[in-house]
Amino acid sequence: MARPGGQGDLVVLTIGAYGHDEQSFFRALVGADVDTFCDIRQRWGVRGSRYAFVNSKRLQQSLAELGIRYVHLKSLAPTQEVRAAQKEADKAEGVAKRQRESLHPEFAAAYRKECLENVTGAGVLASVPADAKRVALFCVEELPSACHRSLAAEWLAGYAEAPIEHLVP
Repeated sequence: MARPGGQGDLVVLTIGAYGHDEQSFFRALVGADVDTFCDIRQRWGVRGSRYAFVNSKRLQQSLAELGIRYVHLKSLAPTQEVRAAQKEADKAEGVAKRQRESLHPEFAAAYRKECLENVTGAGVLASVPADAKRVALFCVEELPSACHRSLAAEWLAGYAEAPIEHLVP
């Protein structure tokens, strides 16, 4: 589908870190022909050595070596207050963040109101290189249904009339 402003076809992809090792993560990006990687995390780091490959500096270096552009879209990151809604729901349901399979409706509503209503599709796309064709939205959760990246992808794809592809381990 056409990117608004006649900038060509755009595909919105999503990827998380959990469930991947370093090789499978970058193999998935290359295999999907991702040309632009959008980090939509509030924090750029992940604790522990298992996922150190997605800590900002190392991640940006690896992407550059693969010829994939890196963009930090902090405007699509949930605020601390919005994240608290999901944390409370996880606690009430006795679910660990890494085992979560879906977002709580309260979190989804708060994310849409506090984050997505405060940005425009045109503004987000203006932050991405004009020749980007395959744009991956990244956060850490394994399943897109358990992460705000699925909400951001639906919103952006709706604006750009673009298909969505979820890259999962």
